[in-house]
Amino acid sequence: MDKSRLRWRARRGTRELDAMLGGWLDERFEQAEEAQRQAFDELLDVQDPELWDWMMGHARPDRADWQVIIDDIRARHRL
Repeated sequence: MDKSRLRWRARRGTRELDAMLGGWLDERFEQAEEAQRQAFDELLDVQDPELWDWMMGHARPDRADWQVIIDDIRARHRL
């Protein structure tokens, strides 16, 4: 999977989402299993308002693999 392509896709409309998604890419992606890498790639297709609600804990995604990534991001950012 092309990490530079993911880096571009992780750039969002807000600094906060950029930091959260880009931080996970920098700190967790290399150690992640292929299935989790694929889930992250697919997570980047979600629109910003929905991602923001998940990151802030206002809603939860239907996919458990996305929730694992979001929980990890929330824990790292103490949300």
